[in-house]
Amino acid sequence: MHFMTEPPLHFPRIIRETDPHGQPASEEYDIPLNAKPHVLRQLYPFVGCPELSEILYDLHEGRTFRVADFKVVREHGRNWLVSPYYYASGGSVIDWVPPDFAADDD
Repeated sequence: MHFMTEPPLHFPRIIRETDPHGQPASEEYDIPLNAKPHVLRQLYPFVGCPELSEILYDLHEGRTFRVADFKVVREHGRNWLVSPYYYASGGSVIDWVPPDFAADDD
């Protein structure tokens, strides 16, 4: 898999997964709460960026979450905006929908 690289964010990173050679494959940024509004606006790819207090639904996990609980991971030389359940089920920002979406699925 080949992606264009982008500069890392200026926050500490925690190694979450390594590749078969022991190199970091996935690193999670440790973003302080006061920096989260800026980071969310910077990385949110759609019109109408949600507020940190909003509740959204992660399609992969099948659960709601508070936007302030988002994570940013660094993989393949890029920064990815993901749900708090990313390491359990892989949900990224493209999988965030309004919470009533789950009710429509019944």
